[in-house]
Amino acid sequence: MQSRPAARTGPAQAVEAPRRVRLTLARVDPWSVTKLSFLLSVAVGIALVVATAVVWSVLDGMGVFTDVNGLLRDVVGGEVDVNLLDYLGFGKVLSLATVIAVVDVVLLTALSTITAFLYNVSAALVGGLDVTLSDD
Repeated sequence: MQSRPAARTGPAQAVEAPRRVRLTLARVDPWSVTKLSFLLSVAVGIALVVATAVVWSVLDGMGVFTDVNGLLRDVVGGEVDVNLLDYLGFGKVLSLATVIAVVDVVLLTALSTITAFLYNVSAALVGGLDVTLSDD
């Protein structure tokens, strides 16, 4: 007859409570904030240009610009030649969106860096931001 190993009977596994750690965010590195905010604002700028191109294409595909041109001709009269696409052409709208995106990149990067410096000054005065982390 073969002997079978005995079943393990040990103490029941105790469920551990999640460990909590209180930390204080005392300083933020302005250079890392500058790099991160630059990358995020470039992503927002690209999204702005792409969204502008998509919205313009959808509006053009639906014939909105043609309908508005007809309305303008009815309101102004036939003697004045008004073409909305002279002012709202795809190239002009995309160029304006690109300029706004570039300004957005510069402003958001600068404002984020200034905010990091201001946070460091205020954290030096009041002690920083208390954060509680836990591992669930």
